[in-house]
Amino acid sequence: MNEAQYTVKVNLCGGVVSPGDLFELLVIAEKVGVDAVCFGTRQQLYFNMDKAYAEDLEYLMLAANVVYELDANEYPNIVSSYVSDAIFNTGSWLKEGVYKDIFDQFTHKPRLKINLVDSTQTFIPFFTGNLNFISSDLNNHWNLYIRFPKTSQLCCCPFLIYSDDIPQVSQIIEEVIYANKNEFYDRESVDDSAFFSLLKPLLNFMQPVTELLTLPGFFLPYYEGFNRYSDNKYWLGVYRRSELFPLDFLKDICALCLQTRIGQLYTTPWKSLLIKNIDHGDRRRWENLLNKYRLSVRHAANELNWQVEDQCAEGLSLKKYLVREFEDADLRTYRLCFAIKTQPRTGLFGSIILRKQEHGWDILHTRDFNPNSKDFLCYKSRLSENELQVHLMALVQLYYQSYSDRDLSIGGNSFSDNEVTTGQKMKIVHQCIHCLSIYDEAYGEEMSGILPGTSFATLPEYSCFVCGSKKEDFIAKEWAVL
Repeated sequence: MNEAQYTVKVNLCGGVVSPGDLFELLVIAEKVGVDAVCFGTRQQLYFNMDKAYAEDLEYLMLAANVVYELDANEYPNIVSSYVSDAIFNTGSWLKEGVYKDIFDQFTHKPRLKINLVDSTQTFIPFFTGNLNFISSDLNNHWNLYIRFPKTSQLCCCPFLIYSDDIPQVSQIIEEVIYANKNEFYDRESVDDSAFFSLLKPLLNFMQPVTELLTLPGFFLPYYEGFNRYSDNKYWLGVYRRSELFPLDFLKDICALCLQTRIGQLYTTPWKSLLIKNIDHGDRRRWENLLNKYRLSVRHAANELNWQVEDQCAEGLSLKKYLVREFEDADLRTYRLCFAIKTQPRTGLFGSIILRKQEHGWDILHTRDFNPNSKDFLCYKSRLSENELQVHLMALVQLYYQSYSDRDLSIGGNSFSDNEVTTGQKMKIVHQCIHCLSIYDEAYGEEMSGILPGTSFATLPEYSCFVCGSKKEDFIAKEWAVL
């Protein structure tokens, strides 16, 4: 974006918008000289416009009762896994009505990033928010993991949150954090016990956590094209390599939704658009719409599994280059996803992360290659941009080599969504009960000066390098050997 432009951001709560509301937004964008919009990693809508249109935009948005921000992100969008309901989850009490009830009860504009995520899916990231509500096994109750603002510290709330209480709890937590910024905001470490001692008297509803959250194995579903999900229903996913969606195309989508009685559209953290509830009899009309705009909806999977910062030309350019290199090498990237971070604390997630530093690029990966994990290892550092593709490919090959002894159950002609391992070797690791990071003696902990092969029991003192918890806050558990 050049200096003569503003970036306009509109939050689409939970990544859901009605065709009528979206159409109205698109007409406003058109009136201020815009020809395309894009979606963000927090399921919001963006467009860039000339600053000369600022007064026109203000008038049009006010008339339409639309809340927006110019070159700002003071109020992050609420992210939800509503988009995955019925197509990417594996069965849960969390359904459409629950999401809607929670959204409707938010009477304040959150300043903290809030995620509402079904624990049975892996399409929407679990921990990219400040307040990460993750469905529990108990009906209408949620685990809460708090990542304090401008820190990497993640802690587990010791009690479950009831669905109807999420908006109120979110507001109370926000007020506590902002009233005590010197303790809980932009700190190297936070005393979570002190935080919960302040929080508990403000809440009169507490269901204690009895079981730690178990992260599902990561699987990124293919989110493009026409896909059947019931006897007579289809969903359509649309991804754009440039991240830009032409206004005329989106306006036609809205019109066709209204004509075929589709009441909602969904945006995803992968910057794509998804339409559900398409009747079999209407499929030809949707195909004709794609034909009209010459849109491909079958990109390679290794192009779809990338996270890039919003409005980031540098990250998008690097992604395109690396995708071409992966394609030329015919590289398998199944069960992996990648993130490119050019700025700190951008909230992206990935199995493998490219992080730009003053000295060059670092390649990080989570210990188990699950992108929802927060337990990172540094693979390579101080790399030039030209060196990235060689080392990335080597790391991907290393990942698959680590799984070469596993037996994968096969359903039909492809791997099932829930691949099962047989005869899997297990080992004992130690996991922090607050942030779920792992101490694995096979790796040690280089950043803490602990050599590989050092037994957890022999460490005289130890604190979690992610959240600072003490050694007694780690529990032994079985872990699959890679």
